[in-house]
Amino acid sequence: MLRIVTDGAADIPFAWMEEFDIKRIPVNIHFGEKTYTQDVELSLDEFYKMVDDKSNPFPKTSQPSPHQFVEFYKQHFQPGDTILSIHITSKLSGTYASAVAAAEELKGTYNVVTFDSLSGSLGVGFMCRAARQMDRAGKSVDEIVRYFESIRDQVHIILTLDTLEYARRSGRVGTLSAAMASILNVKPIARLQDGLVNMIEKVRTRKTALERVIDIGRELVGDKPVHLAAIHARDIESGQALLDEAKKYFNFKSAEMTDLSISLAINFGPGTVGLVLYPAE
Repeated sequence: MLRIVTDGAADIPFAWMEEFDIKRIPVNIHFGEKTYTQDVELSLDEFYKMVDDKSNPFPKTSQPSPHQFVEFYKQHFQPGDTILSIHITSKLSGTYASAVAAAEELKGTYNVVTFDSLSGSLGVGFMCRAARQMDRAGKSVDEIVRYFESIRDQVHIILTLDTLEYARRSGRVGTLSAAMASILNVKPIARLQDGLVNMIEKVRTRKTALERVIDIGRELVGDKPVHLAAIHARDIESGQALLDEAKKYFNFKSAEMTDLSISLAINFGPGTVGLVLYPAE
């Protein structure tokens, strides 16, 4: 059986991790001098409690090191296993590079095949699910990777941020001018394009922002069949409302909602909501 690994910047419903046997290597969360392992030492709820406490430093993340990858593979798998390691876009994180270095170190003992999703969030989650479904249908790891290469640019993520503060402080969001950051009463809309997050529009109200997220999604995929998902950072109400509204406009084969992982919430901030559109052919 093919082993499937992703990282803590991938959003995956917990039920999928069991149903599709997906392992997720955690990212490192830093509050000043203190470092926590995502999901192991710091849950999502605990993270938000720490963020709410203004006496805590602004959080940062760091990718798992090559050594952490090596130990993770050894902990979960047996020598000789083939491991498909699917990771957040290499243009925003060094996670993929760590996986590549670990794969090289383990060559001859484990067959680690790394893949740069050029995506994030549930875009990576959908890839992991598809990998397992293809594996169960008898496809080889090479066939799975070729499929991902062919659809990688058809995975769309559109977000609206409730505040610009997190994006500004994290430095992970492109084309974010200081002038725009100073306009506190706008709701920016961001898109993951070619592996980078870019601010593409700014609107005045939350309601308009949510409408534009759907409009932009429709412009991108039209009536093509998609797997649809809403993602949210501690705003389940807006996430559910966005998903319910989006269902009216997309030719969707499945619909999901999930939390943004800690590593993404740090970069975009609580109140972020968005859509993930994954090709369903």
